[in-house]
Amino acid sequence: MSEFMDGLWITVIGVTIVFSILGILAGILYSVGWFERRMIEREESLPAPKVEATPTTIEKEKKGVSPRDLAVITAAITAYTAEKAAQLRPLPFKRKVSDAWRLYGLQTGMDEVEDFNYGIGEW
Repeated sequence: MSEFMDGLWITVIGVTIVFSILGILAGILYSVGWFERRMIEREESLPAPKVEATPTTIEKEKKGVSPRDLAVITAAITAYTAEKAAQLRPLPFKRKVSDAWRLYGLQTGMDEVEDFNYGIGEW
């Protein structure tokens, strides 16, 4: 009966330790979420700095790739990746495993029987 009580106490202690650690982890995660929400609320409450639109920033925004060039580049990349994917596509059928493995198992079984038969006269 004392072994049973010792096992029961070890079980109770183990479960208590596990759940206390899980409770500590849950508390840490909750506090991190609370801290993050507070930081987001603080950032939203600050007034955003106003940026005046100057002619230089507008000109920089206008410079870039024309829509036609962007379409050509996108089409080239798509064609290249499609060709690579076609080359790497797996075969539609599975390769048949060689019969050598199956026959090897049969052959080793036959060798054991043959060795036994040759040894009949020795016992």
